Amino acid sequence: MERAAGSAEAPHEAAPLLPRPPAPSSGPCSARCALALLAHGALLVAYALRAALSIAIIAITGGSPPSGNHITPGPRLPQAPVYNWSAETQGIVLSSFFYGYGLTQALGGYGAGLLGGKLVLGSGLLLSSALTLLVPRAAELGVGVLVGLQALLGLAQGVIFPAQYTLWAKWAPPLERSRLMNIADAGCTFGTFSALLVAGIICQSLGWPLVFYIFGGVGCAWCLCWFLFVYEDPASHPWISAGEREYIVSSLAHQGSSHGRSLPLGAMAKSLPVWAIAVACFCTDWLFYMLLTSMPTFMSNVLHFDLRENGLLSSLPYIGNGLGHILAGLLADFLLAR
Repeated sequence: MERAAGSAEAPHEAAPLLPRPPAPSSGPCSARCALALLAHGALLVAYALRAALSIAIIAITGGSPPSGNHITPGPRLPQAPVYNWSAETQGIVLSSFFYGYGLTQALGGYGAGLLGGKLVLGSGLLLSSALTLLVPRAAELGVGVLVGLQALLGLAQGVIFPAQYTLWAKWAPPLERSRLMNIADAGCTFGTFSALLVAGIICQSLGWPLVFYIFGGVGCAWCLCWFLFVYEDPASHPWISAGEREYIVSSLAHQGSSHGRSLPLGAMAKSLPVWAIAVACFCTDWLFYMLLTSMPTFMSNVLHFDLRENGLLSSLPYIGNGLGHILAGLLADFLLAR
């Protein structure tokens, strides 16, 4: 009896914590990898839109005169008006994005569960791109209008991350989830890098209003790609291979539903893992957004770099950040597989 019991327990003890069906190709031609690249592009555009004002506000307010051996900026273009905003007013304008951003996080996740992550994410990105086109006009009408527009931009972008996670709940096998999500999330840092680098050049060469027209136009164009090529789940994808569809569905078979009509708020409030994730995310976002909103102004007002140098130097930390995102995802999946 003891030997029989031991033999019955052995297979159970040897079973992996995460079932691992044989995986088809996970290269760039797979549907789930294509989704990661499309999500990467969506987040790149989203963060370029929110980072544009951080560097453009220096040109909007006239910046500070260069000192030392720094290159003197060219003459200001006539189509680029300058506004005499105090440091306090600039801080209010830069922070107004977050007035709305925090309000739609939970709503975006709940709405994505009901309506689908593709629709919610694409709609949020399209709306924020359209609002970005209105920034120069809002600045012309006054600080209050610009603050309100930035708050609306935050409301629109607040749904993007929750909607993305709803998509990955349907698309990402457990042993690939970290790398796929981190490839997508790296778009945040590369978008910030691109925005700070390019916006400084545009401000100095073409005038700061063109930053918002170009970035907003690119965002609207990317939304077209998003709605054309992204599908809500593997079952609705017309070009996915049968092997990959079966692999994703079977790997997620033991996963619970991605949406519930009622939220277990009490259990969530008592969950230590939830609090650990919340504290970690708060600390990393605090540092990320402090650098994003304050570094270009510091580079201009304190170190007196011109716009081109400012954009380049402010963008450099995000190269390592983006690479770290991707490497961390690969490491996490490796540890889970082990």
